Amino acid sequence: MTASMKQDLIELVGDAGVIGDAASMAPYLEEERGLLRGRSELVVCPANTDEVARVVRYCAAHKIPIIPQGGNTGTGAGAIGEAGILLSLKRMNAIVEIDPLNRTATVESGCVLASLQQAVADQGLLFPVSLGSEGSCQVGGILSTNAGGVNVLRYGNAGEQLLGLEVVLPDGQVWNGLRGLRKDNTGYDLKRLFCRAEGTLGIITAAVLKLYAAPKTTETLMVACPDYNAALAVFGQMQASFDNNLSAAELISDTAMGFVLNNIPAMANPFSQRYDCYLLFELTSARIDERLRLDAQALLAQTLDQGLAEDVVIAENLIQAEQLWRLRESISASQKSEGGSIKHDIAVPVSKLAEFMERAEAIVRADNANVRICVFGHIGDGNLHYNLSQPLASQRLEFLAQWDHYNRLIHDLVMELGGSFSAEHGIGQRKLKDMERYKQPLELELMAKIKTALDPDNLINPGKVVRG
Repeated sequence: MTASMKQDLIELVGDAGVIGDAASMAPYLEEERGLLRGRSELVVCPANTDEVARVVRYCAAHKIPIIPQGGNTGTGAGAIGEAGILLSLKRMNAIVEIDPLNRTATVESGCVLASLQQAVADQGLLFPVSLGSEGSCQVGGILSTNAGGVNVLRYGNAGEQLLGLEVVLPDGQVWNGLRGLRKDNTGYDLKRLFCRAEGTLGIITAAVLKLYAAPKTTETLMVACPDYNAALAVFGQMQASFDNNLSAAELISDTAMGFVLNNIPAMANPFSQRYDCYLLFELTSARIDERLRLDAQALLAQTLDQGLAEDVVIAENLIQAEQLWRLRESISASQKSEGGSIKHDIAVPVSKLAEFMERAEAIVRADNANVRICVFGHIGDGNLHYNLSQPLASQRLEFLAQWDHYNRLIHDLVMELGGSFSAEHGIGQRKLKDMERYKQPLELELMAKIKTALDPDNLINPGKVVRG
């Protein structure tokens, strides 16, 4: 980019919409895990859709690559690049409308997830997507990556909350599909093109999202189990008994629990001793339902009698419930104190989770018996974060150099079991090799054709999801 090009972009969005000095740009150019840095020449922060469109048209005319970025909380390095400009949606953060009767919210893409959750809660409603990064991740990002989180079991991924989109296309045209309809069979469902596309087909600028009745009864339970097979059996009984009242079902290995207790201040073990693994359940009802707690107590007593559970805790109040959830939500942060961690965001059918756990541990132990296996995640939908922490005696960078090696070991097993090597974190740059290894050639060809049709010059988030 020339100095005159940079000046042109400044004039399009104003001085408040451009960040150009290296120190101020730095946080935008480093991905969440600190393992990669981008090299964009300018950070541009439009204030509205018209400014986004003008910037995109200018960049298209001058063949300048654009890297769209939301809260930069993704783990696939999908929101940083090696050239051109980084386009941050952070200034476009308005909640445009909440329609309680239609149960929809219309928001700009830079709206922070926690802000949306609070705004709809104030109206007695619920936006169910809940993530550990909800205090900083943005709506456009969670839709672009089809983020998951802890409530997928009951409500589905972010994309399943999507009713309408506004998108700036790679040539600068604006598609306004902001419709709050549950039923609309008028041709191709275009909004689905941009959900999961990770900003490679266009820039999401606004969305219409589904809302739900806020729960009036919530019960939070933690169950200690002797092994993963027992944990799956407990989950099966909970699911059979509570069905749609079961909003969340999370698995925590004892290694993960230990990391939290050792590294996060003010954390306490809710049990009198440590166990092999733990389940965290949340039961909800849209009405006041005293039977929910009584039924949960009865079922958990039964699992204790069967030997499937070794101890149980039922939160007595909101503070205790929040403490149990903090244990789960602090796992990612707790791993940073344990040195290098090689991540796997995998999914297999729930019926094959026990087989995966047994075989994966055998594979890892055969390779290096001292690797610490930190497992946690969403047992209810088969999505686990199967993370490997460095052996205590090893060096961080030495261990992280084996990232591709361990990914290959785990992902080969996952695909053999009919699973996915990226359940909720997306592809970005990090998993392009996995895409090429595991996706059918026809799938890759179709994706490349869609990319070429919409972005023939490969200027919108190049090098992500599909190779340009």
